Amino acid sequence: MTSQPRPPRLLSLDFMRGLIMILLALESAGLYEHLAADTDNTLLHPLFLQFFHHPWHGLHAWDLVQPAFMFMAGTAMAFSLHRQRQQGMTWNYSFRKALKRSGWLFFWGVLDYAVRPGGLSFELWDVLTQLSFTSLVAFLIFRWSVPAQVAFCAGLLLLTEILYRFTHVPGFDQPFTDQHNFGNYVDVLLMNKINPGGWVAINCIPTAVHTIAGVLAGKLLLGDAPKNAPANTPAPNAPPPTPAQKVQRLLLWAAITLALGYALDIAGLTPIIKRIATTSFVLVSLGYSLLVLAACYWWIDVRDHRRRLEFFTIVGMNSIFIYLFFEIVGDRWFTGYTGDITNGLMSLAHVPATVQGIVTSCCVFALEWGMCYFLYRKKIFFRV
Repeated sequence: MTSQPRPPRLLSLDFMRGLIMILLALESAGLYEHLAADTDNTLLHPLFLQFFHHPWHGLHAWDLVQPAFMFMAGTAMAFSLHRQRQQGMTWNYSFRKALKRSGWLFFWGVLDYAVRPGGLSFELWDVLTQLSFTSLVAFLIFRWSVPAQVAFCAGLLLLTEILYRFTHVPGFDQPFTDQHNFGNYVDVLLMNKINPGGWVAINCIPTAVHTIAGVLAGKLLLGDAPKNAPANTPAPNAPPPTPAQKVQRLLLWAAITLALGYALDIAGLTPIIKRIATTSFVLVSLGYSLLVLAACYWWIDVRDHRRRLEFFTIVGMNSIFIYLFFEIVGDRWFTGYTGDITNGLMSLAHVPATVQGIVTSCCVFALEWGMCYFLYRKKIFFRV
């Protein structure tokens, strides 16, 4: 059997993944908190507030990070499954691999929140826990036609609307009110607790749309399909879409989802609320993810502007490792230990306290980036 060439690596995806992880690492290091506090009552303060989640009804730039993360996971899945099929792997093999990966994502997501000062805790709000569900769903419908997958996404959003609006549970019958919605009720059933910040575990249902849409975007960027592809892919003799056509289709879908999402919010039908992943929020955040992917793909992969991207791709290629490191090790030990050293040294030099926090955050991030660089040089890449 003649082996088919592997599809070229999508460098724009590595860049986007690295950018997201760097933003998350800087948040974990506390940089945004210091910048927001140090610029209070200044013109820069509203800018730095964009690095925090919106309290409820509304949208900040930071609210788009997690959807982009799940969207990119879907795009990467499309390339991975395409490669597996070229290598002759069966659906059963790919399914076992996907099931194993979802299991590990669920394990690490639960572990991230499990160890608390007051004891062990079982919580399902971590992004990895959510991704364990959305990635498995995206895999199971991977071979469906594009219209069928789009219809499935619409069904997930419709199901979410029905659950929030028409399940009249006493005390949890206010669809878009914090602490009194159906998502909070499910959390009581699953974990016997409600998240004080308003996050809910069943966000995994509507946000599966992000991962499925990422898969569809990945298929589009792959272009031509193998001859044994399902009926939804172009015929073998049909010319694959050009790079310009791929970008146009991404932009078209971005315009559609943005228009629908903002229309639902402006009309007062479904407010944009990230913490319970309302339909309007899912559509708007998906639109922005598509816009960013289209821009990065055009600039990096099509126009070949690849210089100075290594700073981001080094982190993106070990995204699971660095996420777990700053969430588990960094949050519980590494950040505080590094801060004790840097703040102690700067205090001896009489550096202002406002500057100490920013410098310490940058030092923490630099050390974490250095670990990713070491792994990159040694060609060590952690996968689940």
